[in-house]
Parts: sequence; C-alpha cells; structure tokens
Amino acid sequence: MIISRIGAAVAAAMLAWPLAAAELGDDGLHKTAWIRDTFKDLREDLEEAGAEDKRLMLMFEQRGCIYCTKMHEEVFPAAEIADYIEENYFVVQLNLHGDIEVTDFDGETLSEKQMARKWGILFTPTMMFLPPEVAEGATAPQAAVAVMPGAFGKGTTLDMLTWVNEERYALEGAEDFQRYHARMIQERNNGSTD
Repeated sequence: MIISRIGAAVAAAMLAWPLAAAELGDDGLHKTAWIRDTFKDLREDLEEAGAEDKRLMLMFEQRGCIYCTKMHEEVFPAAEIADYIEENYFVVQLNLHGDIEVTDFDGETLSEKQMARKWGILFTPTMMFLPPEVAEGATAPQAAVAVMPGAFGKGTTLDMLTWVNEERYALEGAEDFQRYHARMIQERNNGSTD
C-alpha cells in the first residue's frame, strides 16, 4: 500500500516535470525541435509560416546568455508552452553576435549582428512577433505587432504567445497586453502573479 502511494506520487511528479531542456548547438545557442533552420530571408520565412497557418516569431539569443538558458530550461520545456509554440509559431532563431546573413522585409541583407544593431535589439532573449502580412519597404521592427525583450515566467510567456496568436492587438477596443495578462492571472487564480 505504501509502495503504491509512493509510486503514484512519483508518477504524478514525473508528469508535472517539464520536457527536457534544449541542447546547445555549435554556435552556443539552445536548439529545440520547434526552431526552424531557414535561409533567414524574412519574406520567405513569413510565406512559409503562412503556408503552415502559423505566426512568424524571430528570437534573438546569444552564447552564454543566462536568461536564454532560463527560458530554455524552465519556460519553453513546459508542455503547454512547447505544444503551443509547436502548433502556432514558425520560430527563426537569430544570434545577437552572429555572422549569418539575414534579409529583412525591406530587402536589406546584413549579418545577424548588424541586423540586431539596425533593429535596436539590446537584450537576449528578445522575441519579435510578426503579423501575417508585412507591407513592402517595412523593416521587421516596424512591422512587429509585439516585442518581448528578456526572460519571463511561464504564465507571462504563454499569455504573450496567446495574445499575439489570437490577434488581440488588432481587436477593436482591445485590451492591451498588460490588461490581458492581468486578467489571465486572475482567471488562473493559482496564487502566482505570473
């Protein structure tokens, strides 16, 4: 009887554990199954995301970033977040100090580090969310519907992913993200402010 209770408790705890954290790639960045390996031509990436009925998310990270590690070890592996990203987002990872060429929506091609400077990316991780369509001549930050700089907890991250995916930013009389997030915290009513 005691063994079965212990076994049940261990099984329940194992189910609550997040999925495994992402491995580090040769560039020192975390790699997950939902990060896409593309040519980093943003118009092509947006088109491919649309063809899969997903939203394009650009994610800047850097080698040794403790906040990126926190996201990849504590937040992204949570089943509800990993599943939500996998089902709804086309994620392109960019290296804040990288040399791979990126072609912006306006047609300009720069290295990842030059593009980060052009776009004013200062923190890692930074997640930039793009709309389903981007006007000719616009840059990624000009077109972005939301930018999430820094590491956040599971609730905040899931709320941002949901708010963008449901296009709540475009609803008439829409609540901004902070009000939406505050409402979600109350609805979760789990004692956490995240």
